Amino acid sequence: MEIAERFLPLGSVVLLKGGKREIMIMSYCIIPSGEGYDKNGKVDLRGKVFDYGGCLYPEGMGTSDQLYGFNHDQIEKVCFTGYQTELQKELSDRMNKVRDKMEEEIRNLKFD
Repeated sequence: MEIAERFLPLGSVVLLKGGKREIMIMSYCIIPSGEGYDKNGKVDLRGKVFDYGGCLYPEGMGTSDQLYGFNHDQIEKVCFTGYQTELQKELSDRMNKVRDKMEEEIRNLKFD
């Protein structure tokens, strides 16, 4: 299922492909600083960029290690669309224009 808008408004609630729990979008363009986890265990996330950062819905984020990074193409269903204003739409347009360039620059970073 293709979701047209790449950057959904904050507060939107989505179900990810293969997911069992809904996720609420809390932030954009997450750049992890080290290790994280995926379904296969611990992974090195340095140099990655995620379109969104979110938390489990409805309970929210209890601790800082409960932030889920995911990309737009991982969304299966939009369960609820957050508050939209002209300012939010303008921000979404701008982020769409710079996201790919930012991801390329981060991939080129060298880590010690």
